Amino acid sequence: MSAALPDPRTARRFRLLDCDWQDGTATLRYAFDEGAPWSECIVFPDAPMLAPARRAAFLRALALLHAIAGVSYYKAGAVARIVSLQPLAGADTLALLQSVYREGLAEFAYRNALRVDPQWDAPLGAAEAAPALGLPRRLLVPLGGGKDSLVTLEALRAGGADVTAVWVGDSPLIAACAARAGVPTLNIRRTLAPELFAANRAGAWNGHVPVTAINSAILACAALLYGYDGIAFANERSASSATLEYDGTPINHQWSKGWDFEQRYAALLRTTVAADLRYFSLLRPWSELAVTRAFARLPQYFDVFSSCNRNFRILGPRPADRWCGQCPKCHFVFLALAPFLPKPRLLAIFGANLLDDETQAEGFDALIEYREHKPFECVGEAAEARAALASLAARPEWREDALVARFRSEILPQLDADALALEPWLRAAGPHGVPAHLQPVLDAIGT
Repeated sequence: MSAALPDPRTARRFRLLDCDWQDGTATLRYAFDEGAPWSECIVFPDAPMLAPARRAAFLRALALLHAIAGVSYYKAGAVARIVSLQPLAGADTLALLQSVYREGLAEFAYRNALRVDPQWDAPLGAAEAAPALGLPRRLLVPLGGGKDSLVTLEALRAGGADVTAVWVGDSPLIAACAARAGVPTLNIRRTLAPELFAANRAGAWNGHVPVTAINSAILACAALLYGYDGIAFANERSASSATLEYDGTPINHQWSKGWDFEQRYAALLRTTVAADLRYFSLLRPWSELAVTRAFARLPQYFDVFSSCNRNFRILGPRPADRWCGQCPKCHFVFLALAPFLPKPRLLAIFGANLLDDETQAEGFDALIEYREHKPFECVGEAAEARAALASLAARPEWREDALVARFRSEILPQLDADALALEPWLRAAGPHGVPAHLQPVLDAIGT
């Protein structure tokens, strides 16, 4: 590292300095030891003036955002101690933040062979009960450009909900999906501190962060600012499943998309920010295969959506088309759609038959955990990927394709046939936080 930018890995403390709000821009500041602040900016377009009670709730949400978003910078040093110069709203807030920086960074720690479980030095404020604000009955629906958020948006719209599509960052692909949906939109801009990229180039620790936790905190601020009583994410039940276990510890690439984060963050918003602000995932009780079946009924999005994460890189090249055809997300979405779409329609979406390409074997093996562990990606459970492949192995139009034929002859005989049925994956199961008045919308996804 240069003298102007000390190596964060040699620091002793990561400090949450302060945050401020002016003219629609939130500025969040952090530092290692006594070094110069690293500042990121989040721009909320056409931000209105707020009445005192809403403004107080917004500032509480902003303080929580400041603490959660710090995980992006903390990882550059992965130091043993975090110091907050601002009081935290009670012990439950501290407990959630500890999980964000520990479970949320578990993959980062595993890949970098680090132990990440920082000690927090933070004053705890009084945990006063948050008031109800009389927020309007309408929903922010975060769009990611992929199938899950589009299923959520369309299900809510079909159920009569007042929805606005929202996304964080500059993504033409998401903007195109929002335009196709034809609903009101909100695009929030987030600019990371430039020092982070400089530190990464110089060799600081880098890797996966719980970005859904960060976006959730941004959208809580947006809901209060613009007047929405709910934020409806699109995280299904497989997001709660660990990617792998290491030394007895579950490591989940999707931890901040999982039920543990959702229920704790939702409760924290209700108790410390605004009693009538609801945070939930509409898809929580559904599997990836059930969601994909629902998406197969939305052909208006087939030529604009993409789940390929290479479209959303902050830095580096993006695919020339919407699908790279090589990454775990491309593999999984292709496989998950195959049982529910006519084969020519699916090949037209991807521009190739990924299951008839022997060079892709290793990628599909990882999806079904055959000689490989599940990829560090937002993909479904290995058991549902095996069920999808078993379904294709019984269909004449698919069974002779290279990887399906290999699965049928080499892998299928090793599996328990009773565990390969597709139908059980199409039923809702497990806990969820969907409000009671939206239960009919939730149920309709599975019909």
